[in-house]
Amino acid sequence: MSSNTAREHDAPIPHNHVAIVGTGFGGIAAAMRLRQAGFADFVLLERAGEVGGVWRDNDYPGAAVDVQSNLYSFSFAPNPHWRNTFAQQPELFAYLRDVVDSQGLRAHLLLDCAVARLEWDRAEQRWRLETAQGPRTADHVVLATGALADPLVPAIEGLDRFEGVSFHSARWNHEVDLTGKRVAVIGTGPSAVQFVPAIAPRVAQMTVFQRTPAWVIPRHDRPTSALSRLLYRRLPAIQRLERLRLYLRREWQVVAFRNPALMALPERDARRHLAAQVSDPALRAKLLPEFRFGCKRVLISDEYLRALDRPDVALETAGIREITATGLIDDAGTEHEVDVIIFGTGFRTSRLPLTDRTYGRDGRTMAEVWGTSPTAYLGTSVAGFPNMYLMHGPNIGLGHTSVIHMFESQANYIAAAVGYAAEHGLAAVEPSAHAQQAFADDVERLGAGTVWTSGGCTSWYLNEGGRNTNIWPGSTLDFRRRTLRFDPTRHVMRRRDAAVVS
Repeated sequence: MSSNTAREHDAPIPHNHVAIVGTGFGGIAAAMRLRQAGFADFVLLERAGEVGGVWRDNDYPGAAVDVQSNLYSFSFAPNPHWRNTFAQQPELFAYLRDVVDSQGLRAHLLLDCAVARLEWDRAEQRWRLETAQGPRTADHVVLATGALADPLVPAIEGLDRFEGVSFHSARWNHEVDLTGKRVAVIGTGPSAVQFVPAIAPRVAQMTVFQRTPAWVIPRHDRPTSALSRLLYRRLPAIQRLERLRLYLRREWQVVAFRNPALMALPERDARRHLAAQVSDPALRAKLLPEFRFGCKRVLISDEYLRALDRPDVALETAGIREITATGLIDDAGTEHEVDVIIFGTGFRTSRLPLTDRTYGRDGRTMAEVWGTSPTAYLGTSVAGFPNMYLMHGPNIGLGHTSVIHMFESQANYIAAAVGYAAEHGLAAVEPSAHAQQAFADDVERLGAGTVWTSGGCTSWYLNEGGRNTNIWPGSTLDFRRRTLRFDPTRHVMRRRDAAVVS
């Protein structure tokens, strides 16, 4: 949106010091850290009718988190009421709503306010936003749309001809009764391993189309005892100690991910889990990966493999050639007649949402600047995009522990950057191209020889050229250290008169 367009509006355009786009874990973490740093003039812009992000949208049967609840939560908002070791979607959704309410963030919230475009106004040194509720401006913007926001439905020939019902797991159609239906599941990623065993007992026949097998380990989920919940409420220090125990237990695992030879032990356990749950040798062979443990995302489930061993569930490893009016035809020419197609095919992770509509200093979008190889300083800020911060940006994802720790680290850096700009009267702050490249070089150095880059698989962690653009290949302690303070020597700063501050 241009400056001229903005002036055509009669009413004053709402302005905030900071605009946060998205209200999942990342957006809430940023809002809380800004408030703790003394900033009260911020707004949370949410496209949906309630907060929650991925835990609002992914309400498919069996949806749950893959990290223990006591660790997959905010450090500033422990929840003594978790009912299970691994919280299920309704509980996580309720937790995020409760945090927003209990921490006083709802007063900063604008719901049903999707952001369509963001443009840096060089003359005014601020961001202009086009939203569903009209134009807005902000000095700083936090894009907290998340890496798992836009579902990916593969372009399979004939999908528009299918006369049955089809939907993505992230947009589950709860109006469809699956009882007695013939169901095709396309994809065998983290969502599918949860909803497949949840719906298998209800359907008449299920055909699961697998492109690549994944390593699966047991979840070992169990209810949290009433005594534990009581102790967490009465003695919060006990829950903090349990969180620390879980954190340390998971954090050391990064050593194994960085040294693929150490993956032999968890790989052995995964093989045992497969043998214990699947009786058919031919089926076991289809489910056994040929790459190293950890190269792709490791899946956790106590029921998924057993569900595939049911007589009314079939696993197909032939690709899908086309979709017809009544079903699917695989690459071997076999037709599978079904009533419902469910896509468990993940999300568009090659770029973050809105980056193709975020225009920086030179008028190009962030997606254009990145091409197929996104980089960001500390995975958070991008050269050429002043006062812009990305939650869950490039190389923020993790393979071994809770990403909430990374979000809180990013929020530390964001609050420090906003604070430095305010304290020194700066209009614009962005990382230098050199600092951004140095961080990218660190990622390359830390990732060299790890299971993510040398494990023998093709994963969404890597771009088309084989470069890791999604995973942080170091320890979360190292990342926290990097984000504790704002380093002005790694940034380009401008005053209101557009003069560069060295």
